[in-house]
Amino acid sequence: MTTKPINLRAARKAKARAEKEKAADANRAAFGRTKAERLKAKTEKEKANSHLDGHKREPGRETE
Repeated sequence: MTTKPINLRAARKAKARAEKEKAADANRAAFGRTKAERLKAKTEKEKANSHLDGHKREPGRETE
C-alpha cells in the first residue's frame, strides 16, 4: 500500500488556524453583545440576587 505524504508544515498551520477560529468564536459569544443586552443581563442578575438575599435566614434566629 502506498499512502500520500502529508505536508507537516501545512498541517500545523491548519491546526493553528482552527484553534484561532475556535478562540474567536468564544470571544464573539462573550464580548459580542450589544449594550442593551449587557444591561438587561446585569439587571436580571441583580434582581435575582436581591430576591435570594430577601429569602436568607438570619443567623442565630431559630424557627418555632
